[in-house]
Amino acid sequence: MMQQRCSWLRPAVAAGAMACALTSAARAADDGEAAFRELYRELVEINTTLSEGSCTAAAEAMAARLRAAGFPESAVEVLGPAGQPKDGNLVARLEGREPALDPILLLAHIDVVEAKRADWERDPFKLVEENGFFYARGASDDKAMAAIFTDSMIRYRKEGHRPRRSITLALTCGEETTRIHNGVVWLLENRPDLLRAKLALNEGASGLLDANERPVALEIQAGEKVYQDFTLESSNVGGHSARPVRTNAIDELAEALIRIASYQFPIELNSTTRAYFEHQAAMAPPEVAADIRAVLADPPSAEAAERIWSGNPSWNGMLRTTCVATMIEGGHAENALPQRAKANVNCRILPATTIEAVQEQLRRLVADDGIKISIRDRGITAPVPPLTPQVLEPARHVAAQIWPGVPLVPTMTPGATDGRLLNSAGIPTYGLSGLFYDAEGSRAHGLNERIRVKSLLDGRRFLHEVVKLYADAPD
Repeated sequence: MMQQRCSWLRPAVAAGAMACALTSAARAADDGEAAFRELYRELVEINTTLSEGSCTAAAEAMAARLRAAGFPESAVEVLGPAGQPKDGNLVARLEGREPALDPILLLAHIDVVEAKRADWERDPFKLVEENGFFYARGASDDKAMAAIFTDSMIRYRKEGHRPRRSITLALTCGEETTRIHNGVVWLLENRPDLLRAKLALNEGASGLLDANERPVALEIQAGEKVYQDFTLESSNVGGHSARPVRTNAIDELAEALIRIASYQFPIELNSTTRAYFEHQAAMAPPEVAADIRAVLADPPSAEAAERIWSGNPSWNGMLRTTCVATMIEGGHAENALPQRAKANVNCRILPATTIEAVQEQLRRLVADDGIKISIRDRGITAPVPPLTPQVLEPARHVAAQIWPGVPLVPTMTPGATDGRLLNSAGIPTYGLSGLFYDAEGSRAHGLNERIRVKSLLDGRRFLHEVVKLYADAPD
């Protein structure tokens, strides 16, 4: 097959001036859809929960499909830590024309959050297509992208496509249970050569549908907040509950948590979040747009920020560092004064703020030397990768063919993905999926997880083409 060449990334070409069009094959009806649906079904229906599932089984199933498509044995590996037979990761490589160049990395996790059958309307481990949606645990998070990336690798091979840069596929285990095991961490520590990349594409961003299911914005995610838990602990000698004293470990801890809950960290915008809110202001209803602009002002309006928080908690999470109490335990008997009380405070910290700075702020808020505040499992601080024209223009170009007039909006996720691990290792990693959701989202981590069939198929088309552009781009 004759390969196209794209000149739009050369410095002399203005942003958006595209000399490269989508392939005629992409414009034509895709006769590989049935095969993709079957691959997706197989992957989703393999249970990969921590309690009962096996990532290795899913990795082996996808590896078998790659080998059947013609990938040599040497280009497909299922590997993981010794003594953990269910925690396998798949790494596959499509060799490029210039193998000395750093590859493009396609990252997706294949483990999923637990799902109890009794709570779900449908069997969470049977893919159900109903009323325009696919339902199942992992239907969206993150087996949608894992299936799309695997399918694209198979299609590239069958098309005879040889990109300039090699393309690496990494389907990893443990993103949902990082404290127990994480495949990206294991690979970085044991086989960093397999993840070497010029840039990586990952989960972390999606597209937004309006109330009429029309696409209104496609997100590209650069950077994420630092996940950090702090343990707050108060201790006391205790005693008989019939003889209460003025110091009570539970009461002291409760007062500390109320002080933390009453505090709002200052608004701090970076280049990504400022661009995100500028786009939102251009699309939002007039009263919401006015509040957004008031928050973007210097100084930002606290009253407008409060209204934004009420309307969209995710927006508040993008504006500032947040800390919330998530777990509490204390006391040892119903008829005894508590000897100890402990709480977990979960903070999502802006990339430019240090963990120690947040710990110190918690100490100031608590204002009680009797309460110990300690860092639990130190979080990973990662730089925000730059959103250069070389990153933005391929996504804009392909998106314009599929969703004309829909803007590409930079965003920063307030959650946490494996992208933080790659960014901290010096691999610029971007959330880019082409998967569109309405305001309710995918119900990821919750009951009856779902994704629109059309969104999945459009995302498949988008990622297949945009990866080609990244892999063929000049330096």
